[in-house]
Amino acid sequence: MKIVSSPHPVAITGVILAGGRGSRMGGEDKGLILWQNTPLYQHVLQRLQPQVTTVWINANRNIEVYQQSGVPVIKDTLADFPGPLAGMLAALQQAETEWVVFTSCDTPCLPDNLVQHLWQQKNEALAVWARTEERDHPTLALLHRSLADSLQSYLARGDRKLMLFLTQAGGHSVLFMQSAEKFRNFNCPEDLL
Repeated sequence: MKIVSSPHPVAITGVILAGGRGSRMGGEDKGLILWQNTPLYQHVLQRLQPQVTTVWINANRNIEVYQQSGVPVIKDTLADFPGPLAGMLAALQQAETEWVVFTSCDTPCLPDNLVQHLWQQKNEALAVWARTEERDHPTLALLHRSLADSLQSYLARGDRKLMLFLTQAGGHSVLFMQSAEKFRNFNCPEDLL
């Protein structure tokens, strides 16, 4: 495990969420799609790694390819690709750190102060997520691992709405001013141009 000096006083696990179906990308594994000749998840890894104690990748296919990055790969504990909350649950259940920060695999320009700003603005909340002036970015979130049980119950009821879970957990958004370009994500092939 690589320990780095960080701007927050506690160990934080970073998790890149790459476990989705990639439906809007024609079923391709979004994290492995090339942008600027590098897989999207590699861009995210390079930006996230200096901000956290350790990084994991949550993936449900192409595990061997993701393992080539040298970081641990964890799979969803629930079947049938139930969405980002399933990846979050798997990480919260396995994390050794109290706090886990999540990023999507298709947000290659992440700000270098993502974790620091979420940490500084969380106050007493057990969940916070990024927001720009334009919209919320709930897959870019900092969660306390104590939320694992309530998240498991939420998913067991068939609920899948990420924002609803985060707000029910008492969470709030954290505004990143003039940062829309940093949070740009790639949902369909046209976004890669």
